[in-house]
Amino acid sequence: MKKVKWIYVSVLLLCWGVSSSFHKPVLPFNDGKIQHLMIDAGHGGKDPGALGSVAREKDITLAIATDLKRILAEKAPQIKVSMTRDDDTFVELHRRGALVAEKQADFFISIHCNSNANREAYGSETYILGTHKSEANMDVVMRENSVILQEKDFESVYEGFDPNSVAAYIFFNYITNVHMESSAKLAAKVQSQFAQKVGRKDRGVKQAGYLVLWRASKPAILIETGFISNADEEKFLNSDNGKLYMASAIYRAVKEYNGDTSASDN
Repeated sequence: MKKVKWIYVSVLLLCWGVSSSFHKPVLPFNDGKIQHLMIDAGHGGKDPGALGSVAREKDITLAIATDLKRILAEKAPQIKVSMTRDDDTFVELHRRGALVAEKQADFFISIHCNSNANREAYGSETYILGTHKSEANMDVVMRENSVILQEKDFESVYEGFDPNSVAAYIFFNYITNVHMESSAKLAAKVQSQFAQKVGRKDRGVKQAGYLVLWRASKPAILIETGFISNADEEKFLNSDNGKLYMASAIYRAVKEYNGDTSASDN
């Protein structure tokens, strides 16, 4: 019966229409600057994430997140940094979102690696919470959200949400994310840094119903740093330099978001 709840809510929202109150302008938080960043290294522990020929997503994401935290501490100490995990630990998606509120962070960045049956696919893309635009997006989202199946009492915690049900995702089509503008702004800067400074293929900023972004309830982005299923990209992401370059690019995007356009850290 709980699964029906998601579809029932979706139908009600469709019938009611989108209220004009959902579209009221939202004032920028902290004068539009990130003061406390929550960094989320995707997957971990019993959940390895996507698997390459030699690398595991959970290891790459933790290394990039750790590098990003260190760079911020060195070059932007005014920004407080928290992490959802700093070791090989399994953290439930709902817990990752809860940590944002507990630590009183004002922006959430979740770091991941992509995977595709087409091993020629490559490039970086960044997601914000929103409507699925394509079947390819849906496949990626379902894979990332399916981690909740490894959590205890996931049906109760997520109110019957089935990560493998297309119908359940109708719900996200009618959620208005009040933090969309802030999220999209940082996402665009991340993609620009990846393309211009690291030479990654820019696959763009996309919208999708990631549970981890929804539960964060703050401006939030989910970064797919590259395809671990692509041999060349896996080699890059699994290298020390590759991880450092990606972390540095995210740092520069955060710096630009905060209005710091100095070139000293580029």
